[in-house]
Amino acid sequence: MEFRRTRREGMRELFATLALGQKPDCFFIACSDSRVAANVFASTDPGDLFVIRNLGNIMPPFPDGGSAVAALEFALESLKVRHIVVCGHSDCGAMRALAGSGESPADTPLANWLRHAKAAEVPEDGHDQDSLSQRNVSLQLEHLRSHPLVRQGEASGSLKLHGLWFNIRHAEVHYLEKAPKNFVLIDDKEGSAILDRL
Repeated sequence: MEFRRTRREGMRELFATLALGQKPDCFFIACSDSRVAANVFASTDPGDLFVIRNLGNIMPPFPDGGSAVAALEFALESLKVRHIVVCGHSDCGAMRALAGSGESPADTPLANWLRHAKAAEVPEDGHDQDSLSQRNVSLQLEHLRSHPLVRQGEASGSLKLHGLWFNIRHAEVHYLEKAPKNFVLIDDKEGSAILDRL
């Protein structure tokens, strides 16, 4: 109702155009966390991002299947996206669950899903879920690169992969400069440097 009252009129022309088809240039893999509003901090409009959200911003490695992998295939084959972003965030409940799962997690849907992030754990980080979340971004980028379509796209230069990490408390976005967890704040200077490289 609020949308119809206050925003629909100003966006009707945009949505009328989008009704003819979508052509996003980015596949954005984000966490389901309700605080991670990618369209807000990425400053995007409807039609800019093809987004999949799941617990822990996970992309299962090849040859696993499921909805995330199906979305990846659709993004590359049908939409021809040129960029893939994996976006983690601070205070991630999925990473907290992973850090607290112990050596032998229960055989539950949650534990089975989080196995795709298990390799991000390192002993020196202990139970620091923010550090784990950052390492998980790098891990999911590795998982993406295990898929033949992604490898082909990177090899041909038609596809670029990126890692982001959103600090909720400070409302700041960081860019993965060097795996596994060298994230830098995207301010004007860093943002310009990233864009110049693209």
